[in-house]
Amino acid sequence: MKVCVIGSGGREHALVWALARSEKLTKLYAVPGNVGMEELAERKVIAVKPPFAEVANWLEDARVDLVVVGPEAPLVERLADVLEARGIKVFGPTAAGAQIEGSKSFAKEIMAEAGVATARHQVCGDFRSACEALWNFEAPYVIKADGLAAGKGVSIHRLLAEAEERLVALFDEKILGAAAERVVIEEHLEGDEISVLALCDGRNFVLLEAAQDHKRLRDKDEGPNTGGMGTICPTPAATPELMKEIGEKFFRPVLDALRHRGIYYRGVLYAGLVLTKQGPKALEFNCRFGDPETQAMLPRLESDLLELLMACAEGNLDPATELKWRRECCVCVVAASLGYPDAPEIGKTIRGLEKLRGENDLFVFHAGIARDGEKLITSGGRVLGVSALGENVETARARAVSALKQISFQGMHYRKDIGWRALGEKE
Repeated sequence: MKVCVIGSGGREHALVWALARSEKLTKLYAVPGNVGMEELAERKVIAVKPPFAEVANWLEDARVDLVVVGPEAPLVERLADVLEARGIKVFGPTAAGAQIEGSKSFAKEIMAEAGVATARHQVCGDFRSACEALWNFEAPYVIKADGLAAGKGVSIHRLLAEAEERLVALFDEKILGAAAERVVIEEHLEGDEISVLALCDGRNFVLLEAAQDHKRLRDKDEGPNTGGMGTICPTPAATPELMKEIGEKFFRPVLDALRHRGIYYRGVLYAGLVLTKQGPKALEFNCRFGDPETQAMLPRLESDLLELLMACAEGNLDPATELKWRRECCVCVVAASLGYPDAPEIGKTIRGLEKLRGENDLFVFHAGIARDGEKLITSGGRVLGVSALGENVETARARAVSALKQISFQGMHYRKDIGWRALGEKE
């Protein structure tokens, strides 16, 4: 089977690694891919942007059997629609389904229809109504841009004046452009966050084991929000009983609500959940694999990922499928550039990666890395993720941090406390 992974980050590197293990695979491509994927897949540096004619033409010519789309933006921009119209099988929802991430207000509509527990909220289309809405909530104030904003669309403010300044930046200064033509203001949910992902075929779904991401830049959840500085999988908070509840009260009703609108959702449905005192509540839904959750999930998955994704794309996933997992815990720790997330420095020489080759149960997933002649340099904010398996969170984290100490680039930063909540470490 010929497979193509769309994307160039750490999440896509992990997908390439997992798909390359399948006995059903005959050829693996990555578009545009990154240098870390070159040992596993053939890279094709093709533009993946609307109207997607170039990539669609190449996929047709290459007779690719399955396309796995990593990032959310191409899905929102109708990549799956274009490929399906040409008869190319895709793991990833059409644009109608991808709205669940592409529009926060749409996601809230679906949650309301599905009866899913979520934060109280208001949708606002101008500065004045948004400022008035703030008075209906208590601090901390949560403001979300309605559209995709490259991970910069959510802000949390302790003071009302700061929240109003954010609204000025969004509506008057238009710092996020069209993504913030509308905003969602919602109550702040207190509790631990977990990420639960489901593989979906339009009607049925199978849950992956839950992960816990760490969004803040620095240890003990301090500093600005980022795309994610590390993950653990599984997370102790996600008991079998809780996972059953999440499947029944979140995923099933949301998929049904989408289907009632004529949307047969085929791809990953990702729920960001907060474990509040009143029970789990949905913080958000996303239309793709998490990054870096994927880098901690897939090293533990023993089931054939390719078989699962093809079953979803073809609409014949068996909901009784029991996935096989390694018993060890996996911890992924992300190394970021100086200045991340606001203004990351790039072009810094990366050293030490060769020291980690051949290490058992240790995985280095490339993200913001490029080749400059014979050397590798940083090319983005999140540069790489090191994932390690261990008997528990503590030993897996120690292995990942030890490996990162062998890698260096100017300004390199990573958290040393990934999993601290699961371990009950003091704040």
